[in-house]
Amino acid sequence: MMKEKIQDLAKTIFDDVVANRRHLHSHPELSFHEVETSAFIAKKLNELGLAYERMADNGLVALIKGEKPSDQVVALRADMDALPILEANDVPYKSQNTGVMHACGHDAHTSSLLGTAKILTSLRSEFGGTVKLIFQPAEEKLPGGASLMIKEGVLQNPTPQAVIGQHVMPFIDAGKVGFRAGKYMASADEIYVTVKGKGGHAAQPQQNIDPVLITAHILTALQQVVSRFADPKTPSVLSFGKVIANGATNVIPNEVYLEGTFRTMDEAWRAEAHIKMKKLAEGIAESMGGSCDFNIMKGYPFLVNEEKLTASARGFAVEYLGEENVLDLDIWMAAEDFAYYSQVADSCFYRLGTRNESRGITSSVHTPTFDVEESALQLSTGLMAYLAIKQLGN
Repeated sequence: MMKEKIQDLAKTIFDDVVANRRHLHSHPELSFHEVETSAFIAKKLNELGLAYERMADNGLVALIKGEKPSDQVVALRADMDALPILEANDVPYKSQNTGVMHACGHDAHTSSLLGTAKILTSLRSEFGGTVKLIFQPAEEKLPGGASLMIKEGVLQNPTPQAVIGQHVMPFIDAGKVGFRAGKYMASADEIYVTVKGKGGHAAQPQQNIDPVLITAHILTALQQVVSRFADPKTPSVLSFGKVIANGATNVIPNEVYLEGTFRTMDEAWRAEAHIKMKKLAEGIAESMGGSCDFNIMKGYPFLVNEEKLTASARGFAVEYLGEENVLDLDIWMAAEDFAYYSQVADSCFYRLGTRNESRGITSSVHTPTFDVEESALQLSTGLMAYLAIKQLGN
């Protein structure tokens, strides 16, 4: 049976997948700078005899065509960039690029897709249809490598009927995966605000226009955008994580600088909220004698998993792993540029469990101690190959 063949192949190539993951983990590169990573992927594709096309500078796209007759196309996506984090793990494959770390599992994603490619290449004679491999740069930084690759035609020639991606999840035990149909991850916008007043001696407030006080009113009032304007059924988050008022105990500064994020799962409400936030902040500042420069950098859209595709993918995962190893997920207010694919094509983005409490592998993504339970890489390579072949109708 196809399942057993894929499971055997995943077991056979497991050591190679781990070696590839460790190489990538040791040599992380930041978004839009994945030159050596791209070269490594190209080398591995050449070894498999797969031609590839470059997109978005460091991205690569390759096709695996089954030998049985079918015009169906499925795309599989992996991201490849790392984060500006100093790794704290004491492991043989620790990052050799100081201050740069694969703290979000993209090394696992890329090595898994390379393993999946190896499995599918060896099974060409046994399935019909085309698998499009998307090795994508710059997931971690706006405007996102997905948006750039889509603009350059990654979903054309041929056009996939489905786009599938997987992402590590340190809150799920290795050996399990998670799915959610419908809205899954949030849009993410970056907010940059400068509140301007007139600084001076703190003991003479009547001579000043206090931007610190204005900022306090703005921060409090902006929460009304979520609590009073948003539909309670629409998840929304507004948070400010950076506030700089560079005065002193007796000095009121001229201005205060803020940075924050706004996240939601409705594009119409997202646009409306942008207008309300800006109008509210500027109005408060003006009413108190100051001014406010309120700038929003629009980020990734929300991620939606197409209902039928996700239901079928979940069903195939149950076939491959067993019902007890396939979980149902809740919404997740983090953001992912895979959302761009989901906005223009039927897509499914699922979670790969990588947690192992017995080995202390429990850290969240984007932390200096993040790591993955590598046994999950045998599952990740085989499951994605199985999903691709089954979605192609084989």
